[in-house]
Amino acid sequence: MTSTSIFEKIVVLGTGGTIAGTAASGADNIGYTAAQVEVAQLLEAIPGLSSVLGGRTLVTEQIAQIDSKDMSFAVWQQLALRVSFHLAQADVKGVVITHGTDTLEETAYFLHAVLPASQRASKPVVLTCAMRPASSLTPDGPQNVMDAVAVAIAAGACGVVAVCAGTIHGAVEVQKVHPYRLDAFSSGDAGPLGYVEEGCVRLVRNWPAGPAEFAQESIEKIAGVRDWPCVEIVMNYAGASGALVDALLSKDGVQRTPASPVVRGLVVAATGNGTVHRDLEAALLRAQAAGVKVVLATRCINGRLLPALSATFPDSQGLSPVKARVALMLALLP
Repeated sequence: MTSTSIFEKIVVLGTGGTIAGTAASGADNIGYTAAQVEVAQLLEAIPGLSSVLGGRTLVTEQIAQIDSKDMSFAVWQQLALRVSFHLAQADVKGVVITHGTDTLEETAYFLHAVLPASQRASKPVVLTCAMRPASSLTPDGPQNVMDAVAVAIAAGACGVVAVCAGTIHGAVEVQKVHPYRLDAFSSGDAGPLGYVEEGCVRLVRNWPAGPAEFAQESIEKIAGVRDWPCVEIVMNYAGASGALVDALLSKDGVQRTPASPVVRGLVVAATGNGTVHRDLEAALLRAQAAGVKVVLATRCINGRLLPALSATFPDSQGLSPVKARVALMLALLP
């Protein structure tokens, strides 16, 4: 512990998720209800956390209390504003976010894209989670939180990262790849940033400290957004038709409501190196001609598209379909 660490704060923002979930039985790891335990209560139940903090002050704030499958733009907006606020405080060493696993990768990329580069380059934002509820006989959340705090206070730590099962992933690469096991995340062929081993951080790649690679919006712009651009994801597969694309763009017989807004962008989870069934491609060309932005991603977990010079649609620059959707949504903001 340095002489100044007692004046430093670690801010933990709660959003709900499995890590805050409970079930009727401690033996039930799948039949639980997410987002039941407030973040302050969650942290109080981790006896080893104080030793990890090393005298630093812990500050908690409940941003949302939801199952992350229900994550919304409104929560993202509020989360980004509060993260930016706390990062701007001189006595805050880093920010930890407790989050559900289902959409953690999208939230991580969103924060990577919208937080000011100066903040991300100087302090860490660490998302963490759990695959078992807080009520489990053997919950994984407490260790994940302690590991996340260890990352938040690590010398030189910066950028938006995710910590789960002792592994540190960058926001751009992280993906949930398993529905049940505790080590549910991967960074694909890029590999993890590092590991947390008995409270010590071991890096194997550099911290993601630079500016957002694919999208960057000012936090002031995010604060003023009321209507987020509608961007949908369509998938290519054997026998794929253009029916879904045509239905999304149809004006005949479709009453547009807030629940069914006008589509402004489409991300295609293409097969292989960006291949698309000819019928789906024809519908995408019609959409593009109508002014809808179309972006190709691949549904393959590893690797990235290598676009041909004659490519019909722009590619996602290595982003997964769900992250390409976030990037396109931000690019379409006025």
